[in-house]
Amino acid sequence: MAVLRESPWYQQILREGEQRGEERGRQEEILSGIELALEIKFGSEGLELMPEISQISDLEQLEVIKRRFKTLNTLDELRGLISSIQTFST
Repeated sequence: MAVLRESPWYQQILREGEQRGEERGRQEEILSGIELALEIKFGSEGLELMPEISQISDLEQLEVIKRRFKTLNTLDELRGLISSIQTFST
């Protein structure tokens, strides 16, 4: 087992797994912040957008959504932002 742990392949797999775990944790953290902002700013109607937002996996795009809550005034503005992000991703 010690020989396996010292192998370059094992170390690479371990690093990749750690990186994926960190990214997943960051994604969950951002989504949690978005969910809270939706509820505070738009109530239960805003929370209806969470399934759509949760489909976005790019951390930078999720950060854009989170930051835009400072300037968003309506759900239609948020829907437009989500739509533009989804269009950009494809």
